[in-house]
Amino acid sequence: MLSLDSLGNFASKIFGSSNERRVRGYRSRVEAINAMEPEVAKLTDDELRARTEDFRRQYREGTPLDKLLVPAFATVREGAKRALGQRHFDVQLIGGMVLHEGNIAEMKTGEGKTLVATLAVYLNAIAGEGVHVVTVNDYLASRDAEWMGRVYRFLGLTVGNIVHGLDDDERKAAYACDVTYATNNELGFDYLRDNMKLRKDDMVQRGHFFAIVDEVDSILIDEARTPLIISGPLEDRADLYMAVDKHIPKLTPEHYELDEKQRQVALNDEGNEFMEKVLAEAELLKGSLYDIENVTLVHHVNQALKAHKLFQRDKDYIVKGGEVVIIDEFTGRMMPGRRYSEGLHQALEAKENVEIQPENQTLASITFQNYFRLYDKLAGMTGTALTEASEFMDIYGLDVIDIPTNLKISRIDDDDEIYRTQKEKLAAIVTTIADCSRRGQPILVGTTSIEKSEQLSELLKDRKFLTELGRSLLSQAERLKDAKEGKTSAESELKAYFNDIGQHLVDLGSAKSKDEPIPHQVLNARYHEQEASIIAQAGVPGAVTIATNMAGRGTDIQLGGNVEYRLRDWIAAETEAGNAPDDAAIAKKRAEIQADVDVKKKIALESGGLYVLATERHESRRIDNQLRGRSGRQGDPGRSKFYLALDDDLMRIFGSNRMDGVLKSLGLQEGEAITHPWMNKSLEMAQKKVEARNFDIRKQILKYDDVMNDQRKVIFDQRKDIMAEEDVSETVQELRNQVLNDLVSRFIPEQAYAEQWNTVGLREAVQAIFGIDQPVDEWANEEGIANDEIFERLQKAVDEKSAAKVAEIGPETYRQIEKMVLLQTLDHLWREHLITLEHLRQVIGFRAYGQRDPLNEYKSEAFVLFESMLSRLREATTGQLMHVELGAPGEELADLEMPELPEMHAHHVDASTGFDELSDELAMADAAIAGRGRGGPAPEKRAPIQTRKAAGAFDPADPATWGKVSRNAPCPCGSGKKYKHCHGTYE
Repeated sequence: MLSLDSLGNFASKIFGSSNERRVRGYRSRVEAINAMEPEVAKLTDDELRARTEDFRRQYREGTPLDKLLVPAFATVREGAKRALGQRHFDVQLIGGMVLHEGNIAEMKTGEGKTLVATLAVYLNAIAGEGVHVVTVNDYLASRDAEWMGRVYRFLGLTVGNIVHGLDDDERKAAYACDVTYATNNELGFDYLRDNMKLRKDDMVQRGHFFAIVDEVDSILIDEARTPLIISGPLEDRADLYMAVDKHIPKLTPEHYELDEKQRQVALNDEGNEFMEKVLAEAELLKGSLYDIENVTLVHHVNQALKAHKLFQRDKDYIVKGGEVVIIDEFTGRMMPGRRYSEGLHQALEAKENVEIQPENQTLASITFQNYFRLYDKLAGMTGTALTEASEFMDIYGLDVIDIPTNLKISRIDDDDEIYRTQKEKLAAIVTTIADCSRRGQPILVGTTSIEKSEQLSELLKDRKFLTELGRSLLSQAERLKDAKEGKTSAESELKAYFNDIGQHLVDLGSAKSKDEPIPHQVLNARYHEQEASIIAQAGVPGAVTIATNMAGRGTDIQLGGNVEYRLRDWIAAETEAGNAPDDAAIAKKRAEIQADVDVKKKIALESGGLYVLATERHESRRIDNQLRGRSGRQGDPGRSKFYLALDDDLMRIFGSNRMDGVLKSLGLQEGEAITHPWMNKSLEMAQKKVEARNFDIRKQILKYDDVMNDQRKVIFDQRKDIMAEEDVSETVQELRNQVLNDLVSRFIPEQAYAEQWNTVGLREAVQAIFGIDQPVDEWANEEGIANDEIFERLQKAVDEKSAAKVAEIGPETYRQIEKMVLLQTLDHLWREHLITLEHLRQVIGFRAYGQRDPLNEYKSEAFVLFESMLSRLREATTGQLMHVELGAPGEELADLEMPELPEMHAHHVDASTGFDELSDELAMADAAIAGRGRGGPAPEKRAPIQTRKAAGAFDPADPATWGKVSRNAPCPCGSGKKYKHCHGTYE
């Protein structure tokens, strides 16, 4: 009897898979585009460009973009032929259709995803609402904006490029273009910063119409695990830290549960009761410790408890010069300048009784999941998305379509080789690298971390290691039997191989040359342009390239080398030497380089094409496929193989101990590996389990983020509405009436008798908030008076006070003050709300012990906190406006300086390393290489101040030595003012 799987496979053979059927559905439009090609090819450049305006006219008249797809794609294909000398393949047209529909196009490496995007970008740019093309780093954003920008500009579109270091005016101009290239970080931070601006004219983004995300799996899955955060200095809370710290030493071991292995500590029931008692006596606590309004206090207690019970002086940190300095747990070195987050460092400072430095506060944050879901239409492209198809559909509503390759893939994917130990695995890897280098076969070696890349690099330089490895292989060859005369065998071939490569390694190890025994390149993840140049030449015969993560490099490995990159480097070198080449010299050099590359490509092809060697399996199949896919570009031959050891992370987690025993019993000798398709299958099953677990974690995190996101949307929409209005007096009046209504309801409940009214309390509250003294307690003695009448009398008095304020200050001035106060109060309370939500999220998990769902509890309490924040907004705004005074009689608002945005720092933690990828050094490095095109040298960039100080080039008296200075940073001249209020005013 046939199983369901068998029936499914049988049906697929007859009807094709669902993916194949979808791809076939695009073929008719591909044929229609091809049919238009002769007609479009006859047009002059001006006639071709005029089609853009014609498409826009049709769109304005009601023609949907889908109806314009065929002629628009035909126009882009012709534009690319003329501007770039590149013609879209038929499969690339299909990729463009998938992107236009708002889906993910999975296209193998070398299939031209960058060119594919131009099709959907051009079609959607016709709408005039701005199309965003998202890349993973500044270098790719700049490169693609210049490279593909030739096509767009040729067809009459404008192109912008957002990179690190641009000011608001430059960003606004870039976003106003038809097509805008930017990194995911820049887009997200601009969105957050826009929603902190005080004037709508200062906002740089104009909406979220359509975005195409390059390397979509890297951005929407890998980088989406941690949010983008903008932080700034928090108000001083030193007194609270010190007050809480005094009570922690009173705790005994019976008050808390300590798990040193997991580095966790928490109060138990007895400890909670004790802390409630001592904090209440110290007048720090009202009610229960775990009442919702005490969330922040609970957070401080927990951090103080960690500081005292988990962190040891002179082991985890030291006190030096009156500061708490972290000690790195791996190296034992001091880490000055690094601080623990979430108030833990302040808790340690309180414990050691040193000066408490202000902590940073989250001013705004958003996850990539929630940012990219703002777009009306979202699409993506990558070489590896199918393994995460369910997540893309579940989280983003994106379907993944596998686009066929232009030429059939001829790469050979060998079965994994599994060794018992790391030592044996590394020996096998070095042997294979040496063999490829010797035969002239380019090899790309993928590692899972920078440390492992450097470890492998050191082995390739270690002559002693190479000599010992070579002698080991020679001795293995001696143990192998020769084939019988006149016959061949696998054993004799292996013996010959061991002899050849063994002798080669011995020769490399004993060479006296100063050159590296095995020349190689190790990719540095910080400098994206250098990476691209290295990758571009990784297909040269005998090239050895070691890389950590091959996602998002944006550059193909072309066998023989990359003509364009070599030509660009030559032009840059000649120009720097003062010999800028003319067009004729460039054409001559291009021909020379092309001829050299053709010869080298032939050698690389004969040696078997690019060999991709992976030193470990990643926990995600997708990352493995990204590396493997670098070989076999555009039908080229190639080979890939994974080398594993039983003590690799993935192998160790999934029961390598049992496997080690099996291999020993089978008599596996040192240096021997086990290879079988079944092993590959079992490893893939293990990877699927890890992928499913990681997806569940990301999905759970997103559920919590969605709670904050819903509130963020409400606040940001309200801010936009306020900024868009010239006059917010009606809004302010509604807030004022609501505050008054709430006060009356609180002190004079509807169902209460007159003798139960708290009229004294109401009188005091009205005086405190509105600044008016009304005889409410006397009114209450009047016969038959009701709470409605009291409200009306108070409302009349409040309105009169407000009208008097308007007359005193001036209507125009007062309207602007209303707007400023409303926005500033909203921002202040929203930031406090974010901190409270962060603290709530950290402790909400304990609700599970009470058999309550933490997520539902979080939703419920977050809503209560939000309502409380809105109530405080009404009260605080009304109170400030009723008491506002100008500094001097007749002072105009024009003389009052508009409030500045707080000092801001951007953060995005790399989920795989835990490091903040937006540290000053990385940001400046990215800025220094941003904007470099393919055809010439980079524009001159100044180094950051820190770098120039270290180099001795910094001079406080010479602004030319200062480098790039943030407008809100202290002025380098030493005046103590912000740069924009000092030397920055001259710019």
